[in-house]
Amino acid sequence: MRSFMLTGVSRLEMLEVPAPVIVNSTDVLIRMKVAGVCGSDIHYFLNGRIGSQVVEYPFTVGHECAGVVSETGPGVTRVRPGDRVAVEPAMPCYECDQCLAGRHHTCRRLRFLGCPGQSPGCLSEYLVMPETSCFPIPGDMNFDEAALSEPLAIGLYSVRQSMPVQDKIAGILGFGPVGMSVYLTAASKNAGKIYVTDRIESRLDIAGAAGAEWGGNPDREDITAMIMDREPRGLDIVYECCGKQEAMDQAVDLVKPGGKIVIVGIPEFDRWSFCAEKLRRKEITVLNIRRQNHALEETLDLIDRGDVDPGAMVTHRFPFEKTGDAFSLVAEYADGVMKAMIDFPDW
Repeated sequence: MRSFMLTGVSRLEMLEVPAPVIVNSTDVLIRMKVAGVCGSDIHYFLNGRIGSQVVEYPFTVGHECAGVVSETGPGVTRVRPGDRVAVEPAMPCYECDQCLAGRHHTCRRLRFLGCPGQSPGCLSEYLVMPETSCFPIPGDMNFDEAALSEPLAIGLYSVRQSMPVQDKIAGILGFGPVGMSVYLTAASKNAGKIYVTDRIESRLDIAGAAGAEWGGNPDREDITAMIMDREPRGLDIVYECCGKQEAMDQAVDLVKPGGKIVIVGIPEFDRWSFCAEKLRRKEITVLNIRRQNHALEETLDLIDRGDVDPGAMVTHRFPFEKTGDAFSLVAEYADGVMKAMIDFPDW
């Protein structure tokens, strides 16, 4: 089969590799239909690592995907050949202390699709996943929506973990796909006014069309002053979704006393810095988000009911053969890209 593999920093090549086969009785062989390019894929593409997770070349990335079941192991009961499925990229052991505590996303032996040292990713024509990672696509949901349930589930988990958001005033700093996922799920939970920032104007246009209270570009405006002018008591919650120190500084200034900062973005540096006096005097709670946990099924339900519509997230499409072009576009933040989707060939 054909697979796109990282072969060096900023190098992505199509290679012929052996097709995966079913090994365990609960394995599912999936023919890929669509995949989304995630920011973490771009970290590996540009830097060869995220923190301690270092790529050993060649390696296949990618984890936002959906496809059609081609074959199942004899122990599979959830899906059958021909079923359309969304893929949960996390593969926990279900046996360690974290799993037994319901924290499958921090499993001691977690394998994650497209994560170095754990599992090759989905940018191949076929993929084998455990049955527990395969979710039937409901109703008339399309493959794009099914694949986007993965980043949307991160948004839902972030909103769940923060606080009951109904009628709360929130800020989302960074309106890329994850920031938009936080926005869409917060809005579905009846959040009050939501303020949005991003350095790409077209993303602010998308936020405005989705109903954001206000959007600002931190490269052109003093977003802290402008938001505080509108909300002098500060924001209840600020979701940091871009992994930038300057955004964290803004979050500390924007959140009200007793408020919460939720760190969703993945920084390229090793240490955050906080103003200790502001953090202490305002008694700010800082919460980290690790991917998502028990959120994908509800996300699929939200999409199926029409409570969340991720359609505006998709701005660009590429055939599988042009995967390298998709990565270059996203890496360069070119052409107003929000989410680039990769279409696998039909045969």
